[in-house]
Amino acid sequence: MDSEPQPLPTSPSAVEAGAPDRSTGRPAHTPRAARRGDRLGRPGALPPAPGRPVFAVLPMTLLVLLVLISWQVAVDGPLLGVDTAVRDAVRQVRGALHSTLLNHLGVALSDLGGGVPAVPVLLGCAGLAAWLARRDGRPRWWIPVPVAVAAAVAIPLLVVPAKAWFARPGPFGLPLAADQWGWYPSGHTATSAIAYGTAALLLARVLPSSRARQVGWATVLLCAGVGTGLVWSDFHWLLDVLASWCLSGLLLLGLHRLLPRLDLR
Repeated sequence: MDSEPQPLPTSPSAVEAGAPDRSTGRPAHTPRAARRGDRLGRPGALPPAPGRPVFAVLPMTLLVLLVLISWQVAVDGPLLGVDTAVRDAVRQVRGALHSTLLNHLGVALSDLGGGVPAVPVLLGCAGLAAWLARRDGRPRWWIPVPVAVAAAVAIPLLVVPAKAWFARPGPFGLPLAADQWGWYPSGHTATSAIAYGTAALLLARVLPSSRARQVGWATVLLCAGVGTGLVWSDFHWLLDVLASWCLSGLLLLGLHRLLPRLDLR
């Protein structure tokens, strides 16, 4: 009489000891219970989760938008009709409301994108991040300071040559004077996004996650306010602002990837 079939071992000790495979009777090379997803939070994880492809899509999208807008500005393409339509619509709304408060608010928000106060805020936040990192005993606590200085220097190096190259007139349509660089891309938008965005990234490395999220959302709202104020006040075309956001987003995404490698933690 045939013997009763024996159940396969299910305990971890049996698996680790090299239990026979169901079909071959030989020990499995990779025990089922010992398998682990070694790419947590990324494609290939068990279960699969979004990761690097999602991160790759965003910079590619920003780059494509930046190239598209820049090309249209360079050739005076049809996309610039969006700028004209938005400018005219904003002027109609502004004239209908005739609100001195909103007009002053638009100018005040625009001023937040200037070198002062944006760069001093960046350097102050970098100093705070360095102090918090040193208090926590991190070996490379000083990293935020040179990162902030590099970001501040990068702003004019990126924006000024582009303004001089495109030499785009402003929303009033007046020709550029000899001492003017042009309106594209928006310097105030780039300054606010890069300065405040870098400050938020530096603080996020040393603050609790809840506080870091609050700082991040506050930064997004602040930069959105600067761009809105510039368009509302007729200081810039809409595409000037959008292009600077794309440019700043690319720089901040690169910094986001670089900071962990600098061992700020």
